[in-house]
Amino acid sequence: MLKERARILTLAIFALDLALIAAAFFSAYWVRNLLPHLWPGGGVGPFYRLTEYLPLLPVALFVWGVLLLSSGAYRSHRTVPLLDEAWTVLRVSFLAPAILTLVIFGLRLGETLLEDQISRAWILCFALLAFLFLLTEKLAIRLSSRYVRSRGLNYRTVLIVGTNDGALDIAHSIDHHRFWGFRLLGFVRTGDAVPDDFDSPHRVLGHLDDIPGIVERHPVDDVIFSVRRRELDRMEELFAMLQELGIRTRFSMNLFPHHDARVQLEDLDGTPLLTFSTTPTNQLQLFAKRILDVGISMLMLMLSLPLVGLIALAIKLSSGGTVFFRQTRCGLNGRLFTLYKFRTMVHDAEKRRDEVEHLNEMRGPVFKVRSDPRVTRLGRLLRKFSLDELPQLWNVVRGDMSLVGPRPPIPEEVAQYQRWQRRRLSMKPGLTCLWQVSGRNELDFDQWLALDLQYIDTWSPMLDFKILLKTIPAVLSGRGAS
Repeated sequence: MLKERARILTLAIFALDLALIAAAFFSAYWVRNLLPHLWPGGGVGPFYRLTEYLPLLPVALFVWGVLLLSSGAYRSHRTVPLLDEAWTVLRVSFLAPAILTLVIFGLRLGETLLEDQISRAWILCFALLAFLFLLTEKLAIRLSSRYVRSRGLNYRTVLIVGTNDGALDIAHSIDHHRFWGFRLLGFVRTGDAVPDDFDSPHRVLGHLDDIPGIVERHPVDDVIFSVRRRELDRMEELFAMLQELGIRTRFSMNLFPHHDARVQLEDLDGTPLLTFSTTPTNQLQLFAKRILDVGISMLMLMLSLPLVGLIALAIKLSSGGTVFFRQTRCGLNGRLFTLYKFRTMVHDAEKRRDEVEHLNEMRGPVFKVRSDPRVTRLGRLLRKFSLDELPQLWNVVRGDMSLVGPRPPIPEEVAQYQRWQRRRLSMKPGLTCLWQVSGRNELDFDQWLALDLQYIDTWSPMLDFKILLKTIPAVLSGRGAS
């Protein structure tokens, strides 16, 4: 019942968010329409009719909706700091207009809606108003929730099973975050006695055997178990009893040493699975990443077709041989795929690798030579501005790669990886990455690997967007290219 109520509330808030986005859409049009009247002769021209903007409304709602859903904006706010929620709204409110601008430029949405007819002032105003409307709504929901809880309503009473350090940490978190809406009733010990170093202002209400009496005498909404693995077998009957009473039970997941792994409880055809993952698991965010990968890559392929043709012709005329270089690379979790690049070396470069092996400038399982003698004159130019990697857009469309992600290594390099280094294969490889915008070949392998793992640990759609923006000046400058 509580889960269904939470889903209904989430859907209601999502619908309200979309309504506010629509309100910001029309309000921005109204504000922009006033500008010529407020500053006559100030360089602000007349505005186009609303009917010419309406085709953008469903696109805007779709973009905002996907970003809001993938940002985690609809998880429980009991334990989310206000600044984190405001930052989420800010990211979405300015990433969405950027995507909308790309859509306007790329698709032009009909003959009467060209990109030069869309006011930049309107887009900026739309982004600002959407941010203000959504932030005001989130703040109002949070303040009203806290007000209700301050009146003693919408609280959940918690009983903690365990008197170890983990139990004390849980109690400390509850005590210092009253606005979460939890009240701690007390502890239940699992051993014969309470540890001597146990220090808490809350009472120890009894032993495991006393729990049936405790839940009869006191209203208990949640029971949190903070116990050792070997004690779980003793909890089976107790767990069944709490389920029969309709009391929600939770288990502290310090049962295994999982370091930085994210913990999720999933369902496999009715079988609950406890999942530990050190890689992103938000399917909505990953789906949004894939949609953007395909959309942007196809757009870039279409726009770069004349340049691709010129490069292919230049390679053919300057050095003969094949235009494209194909190489087996390791993708997601070691999957092998064929990577495509424009050929920048002499045609028999692979056979001559032994001749330049001693020139390797990288420590670790990677081969990089700044002035590789096998590279042609045209190839150096293509590499300097990363033009040789244009064909990899096709790898992105195929699903072998992403726009942003760790660069794909060759199998021979992966065979030399230490076990912990293989985690860089746990995300789909990309055209660009933190290494690409942080110096490229000026960094050694350890720094390269550290940046890849940092990307995996902190990945978000906003991080991808920042890396893509930084890639543009990095490529144009040619900094760090070999």
